[in-house]
Amino acid sequence: FSETFGDGWEGRWTASKWKESEGTAGKWVASAGKWFKDEAEDKGIQTSEDSRFFGISAGFDSFSNEGKELIIQYQAKYEKDVECGGGYLKIGPKLSDLTTFGDPTPYNIMFGPDKCGYTKRTHLIFSYKGKNVLKKSDLSYKQEGEGTSHLYRLIVKPDNTVRVEIDEEKIYEGSLKEDWEMLKPKEISDPDDKKPDDWVDDSMMDDPEDKKPDDWVEEKRMVDSEAKKPDDWDDEEDGEWEAPMKDNPAYNGEWTVRRVSNPAYKGFWMAKKIANPEYEDDDALYKYADFGFIGFDLWQVKGGT
Repeated sequence: FSETFGDGWEGRWTASKWKESEGTAGKWVASAGKWFKDEAEDKGIQTSEDSRFFGISAGFDSFSNEGKELIIQYQAKYEKDVECGGGYLKIGPKLSDLTTFGDPTPYNIMFGPDKCGYTKRTHLIFSYKGKNVLKKSDLSYKQEGEGTSHLYRLIVKPDNTVRVEIDEEKIYEGSLKEDWEMLKPKEISDPDDKKPDDWVDDSMMDDPEDKKPDDWVEEKRMVDSEAKKPDDWDDEEDGEWEAPMKDNPAYNGEWTVRRVSNPAYKGFWMAKKIANPEYEDDDALYKYADFGFIGFDLWQVKGGT
C-alpha cells in the first residue's frame, strides 16, 4: 500500500462518521501546509480545525505478515503546537464499513507521536489476544519544531524483533518478548511461601541505652514570674488575676530517642519465585493473520497536522 495524496485521494480514503452525530468530527483537507518546497509534490491531508476528533481510513487487499518483514512508514508535519493530541496511525484487519472507523475499532498496530501537556512519547502499541499492549518504556518524542516534517518508520521482523526509526535515525531496536508484556511472566511469587512470624522488617530501632536527660525541659511556655497584678485590678469586676505566659528560655524541644541500626533486621522479605504454570511461549508474536486497513484516529486540541 502506498499513498501520496495526489489527485483522487478522496476516492481512496473514507472519512469516519464515528463522531458525526456529536458534532465533534473534524474535517480533513488536502494541503501542502504553510511551508513546502513543491506545493503539488508536498501535498498531504491535514487536520483543519481545533478541538476535534479526526478519523479517516483506507482499505486494501488483505495480507498476512507471516514469515515476512512488515514495514510501516509515513511522514508527519505539525504547523503549530498540537498542545494535546496525536499524529499516530493505526493498521489492522479488513473493515466491512470504513465509515465506522474510530477509537473502538480493533487494530493490530498503533504507531506515531502523541502528546498532552508535558507527557510526550512515540506510541508503539501491539494488539495481542484482544488486548492493546503498550511498550514497557516510552519511545522518544521527536515531533518538535513547527513546520518540520518527520519520517516515521517501523520494521517488524519474523524473529519477534522491532526497529523504529525517525528521520532515518534509529531510536529503538529490541524484542517484543522482552519490551512488551504480551506474554505472562515466566516466574511468579510462590503463593504458598509465607513470611516467617519472627521476620524483622525494621532496619532501624530505638536505642535502648538512650535516655532522656533528667534536666530536659519540654515545656515550651512558662508563667511569667516577674509579672505583677496591676494596681487597678478589681477581682470582683475583672475576675481572678492570673500571671501571663511567656516563652520558656530553658525549652529544649520535644525529646526523641536516638535511632540505631537494628541488629535483628533481616532485610526486605520477598516470596520465592516459582515457574508460572500459566506461562506459554509464543514465537509468532509478530504475526497477524490479516492487515486490511490503515487509518488515522486522532483527537487534537490544535489542528494543522
